[in-house]
Amino acid sequence: MAEAHQAVGFQFTVRPDGVDLKLSQEVIKNIYLSGVTAWRKRAIQFKNSVLTGVYPASPSSWLIVVIAMMSTLYIRIDPSLGMIDVIKENLPHRDCMSVQTRAVLSAILFATGLWLFLIYLLRYTLKGLLSYHDWIFESHGKMSTSTKVWLSLVKMFSGRRPLLYSFQASLPRLPVPSVDETIQRYLESVHPLLDSEKYKQMEILANDFKNTKAAQLQRYLILKSWWATNYVSDWWEEYIYLKGRSPIMVNSNFYIMDLLYMTPTHRQAARAGNVVHAMLQYRRKLERGEHAPLRALGTVPMCSNQMERMFNTTRIPGIETDFVQHLTDRKHLVVYHKGRFFQLWLYTGGRHLLPSELETQFQRILNDISEPQPGELKLAALTAGNRIPWARTRIKYFSQGVNKVSLDAIESAAFFLALDEEPQGYDPAKTNSLDGYAKSLLHGKCYDRWFDKSFTLISYPNGKMGVNTEHAWADAPIVGHMWEYVLATDCFHLGYTEEGHCKGDVNKGLPHPTRLQWQIPKECQEVIETSYLLAKHIADDVDFHGYVFADFGKGLIKKCRTSPDAFIQLALQLAQFRDQRVFCLTYESSMTRMFKDGRTETVRSCTSEAVAFVRAMEEVGATKTQRLALFRKAADKHQNMYRLAMTGSGIDRHLFCLYIVSKYLGLDSPFLKKVLSEPWKLSTSQTPQQQLNLVDINTFPKYLGAGGGFGPVADDGYGVSYIIVGENLVTFHISSKYSCPDTDSCRFGQNIQKAMIDIQALFKPENDKKTAEHVQLENGKKHI
Repeated sequence: MAEAHQAVGFQFTVRPDGVDLKLSQEVIKNIYLSGVTAWRKRAIQFKNSVLTGVYPASPSSWLIVVIAMMSTLYIRIDPSLGMIDVIKENLPHRDCMSVQTRAVLSAILFATGLWLFLIYLLRYTLKGLLSYHDWIFESHGKMSTSTKVWLSLVKMFSGRRPLLYSFQASLPRLPVPSVDETIQRYLESVHPLLDSEKYKQMEILANDFKNTKAAQLQRYLILKSWWATNYVSDWWEEYIYLKGRSPIMVNSNFYIMDLLYMTPTHRQAARAGNVVHAMLQYRRKLERGEHAPLRALGTVPMCSNQMERMFNTTRIPGIETDFVQHLTDRKHLVVYHKGRFFQLWLYTGGRHLLPSELETQFQRILNDISEPQPGELKLAALTAGNRIPWARTRIKYFSQGVNKVSLDAIESAAFFLALDEEPQGYDPAKTNSLDGYAKSLLHGKCYDRWFDKSFTLISYPNGKMGVNTEHAWADAPIVGHMWEYVLATDCFHLGYTEEGHCKGDVNKGLPHPTRLQWQIPKECQEVIETSYLLAKHIADDVDFHGYVFADFGKGLIKKCRTSPDAFIQLALQLAQFRDQRVFCLTYESSMTRMFKDGRTETVRSCTSEAVAFVRAMEEVGATKTQRLALFRKAADKHQNMYRLAMTGSGIDRHLFCLYIVSKYLGLDSPFLKKVLSEPWKLSTSQTPQQQLNLVDINTFPKYLGAGGGFGPVADDGYGVSYIIVGENLVTFHISSKYSCPDTDSCRFGQNIQKAMIDIQALFKPENDKKTAEHVQLENGKKHI
């Protein structure tokens, strides 16, 4: 037992002449090292908080200002215009100081005040510069003189070597669009989806709202934008995520896959050891704020606040609403394997466990043959079911005793690790290998993931990995940032031995992982089973299809002088129409992280221009020239809408917040109610790739990320996530529901493939009869 192992380090014997105390030297050494590490961590955090607090200046700049001010005392010049003399006369206890001491102290105080004033001046100047967004609307490859000047000024005021949170005080606030612009853009977005009579009715509702309630609601929203750091994000997290009472498995959580073609080792424990160690390295840099902030164009900073809650975070269920619990400085991990929960300490002697040590610990768990306790096997199904039964069960059965201790261990863990028993991963020789992999990551067996954790790391027996992420605390690019760092560190820095084990000596002296103990009564087991059956019904209804499109990628699309994202979105519109024979409201996620606390905005991809293009593609009499002209018009429209969304001029978040204000005020708005109830039958999202630029795909062509996906948003619609990998590959993750007779994920994938090829054919010269294989050869494409 681990407790027994630790107990031998501390022994005492009671004697007539006193107590004979014996302490193990190994324990004393570990205590000493832990203390040194803790103080070093505090010192680094303090140093980095100071550097972040004074950015874009530096602590050394204070010394320069002080020296410059002190030098003026000797040449009898007063740059303070008398302020130093005023400070000198109002110093406390000035009678106890000499005249020279008072003069020096006054000069230092004035210099410090001047230095702080200059810092705030620099910050607000940078904030003003970052509020300029005309650069994003310029054509790719063309930059105006004003943008070049602006970019130079941003670089000049951005300082050197920024830390993760250095720009937070300089980020502008998300602006509130005008009601007139939002309603105009909304009506424009639904025009191609409604017949003339329904559109006229919507126009009447919109104008009635604009002329009656809109001004009052807008005033409250503007007031909030002045007071809060972001007028959307807190309500978005609360009402879209935390107040939802339905299961978060499939409906909210999303997943991210491992490398597509490459598996560094086929030893499960070894791969988990390297990946967990890489995550600990990432967490250490995150806690210290040492990661470089992400910047568009390499210059424009993005908000980093979402990253703060990546580790030691859990969504706690409540009766009316959940809340996100974020803890700090927790040093353990909870591992699930074959129905048992194990607690594993991640530190020893004040340092992280090495990859080889983690491999040893995970192998011990894999070798453990003990049986699950009553009710333990499917316990995590509580996090997969409805939120209210889970909240009530948590209060009734897990608020005291061993159950509370074990639940606290899970909810305070750095993250949750599931050691699965069935291999998964992409296999080009197997048609549906990506489908099963996706479903395993999205919902598993419905009881082998702790869906409330910020993320569950999933390890398979063939060495493949993946992540299931709870959505309330952050969006996909945040987890993707960490995951890319982990994969690059695993493959290119840590590595493996020739036998596939983690590098380093094997330390068998570590205490074994400990089993979490449970006392789950029969009534609670029945609740667990009910939750499991509900979750299983949801999981079994998910129709998933993963498709690797290798005919061409962004390299060829860029040669067509169009945006890869616009190209794919129009292909999705064409595929949707061919699949359903109707157009539908389409959701594409766009980020707003150029603003403080920004999260996402919606791009309504089904535009009038997109509809005109799709109809031309389906008309027999339309010429290639006509189709191409309509494609370019639709692509330009999509890019402009995407840019508007990124710069705070989107439609849906504004209308959402107006609706929340109306509910607070008790005002009924048929227009807002209608807008918020519209179904998104096609929900799409692009997974960003290579944010860290750690892997050169041209040099390492097998190290390609597979991206991630999510469940269907509508019962009768599709969810599509795609990742543009390198120059020649796009991976699609398509979801729908078996219960809908009109949808089929595999069929939709085939429609996407045909739509992509048909659109690309528009750019070929009329006399070009080359096949897709010839196109691949011309672009140097080689199948892996």
